[in-house]
Amino acid sequence: MKKAFKLTLVILCMITIFWFSSDKEAETTKKSSYIVNIIQLITKKDYSSSELDTITFIVRKVAHFTIYFLLGFLLINLFREYCYIDKRIFLILILLCMLYACSDEIHQLFVPGRSGEIRDVFIDTIGSTLGLAFYKKILINLTK
Repeated sequence: MKKAFKLTLVILCMITIFWFSSDKEAETTKKSSYIVNIIQLITKKDYSSSELDTITFIVRKVAHFTIYFLLGFLLINLFREYCYIDKRIFLILILLCMLYACSDEIHQLFVPGRSGEIRDVFIDTIGSTLGLAFYKKILINLTK
């Protein structure tokens, strides 16, 4: 039951990534603008057009990083049920996350107004690697 739940969480995370990647340009802009508006409310500042573009870019990249951090975290949590997480398994998990990031960017090539970006694969891979490392360093080492 525990393994099935952990697998379900990984699959739900992957579905969420796929779902966000399926958004057309207008929808993804709307979602990013929502977060940017919250930032403007919190900072109580009027930003120039170029500043808003920069903030929007950062919001989108932080979203990439965060969802893949979660994927890495959930994936190592699942694999821990089946095997000891040594360096080889850790590298395999990084590779799996990177391959999913590549498939996500390829998927975006087929979504109107979207593009696949190598930069996003790097951001996604860094996010998932840190999610894996966070789990391994904090949670596994605490339970030893």
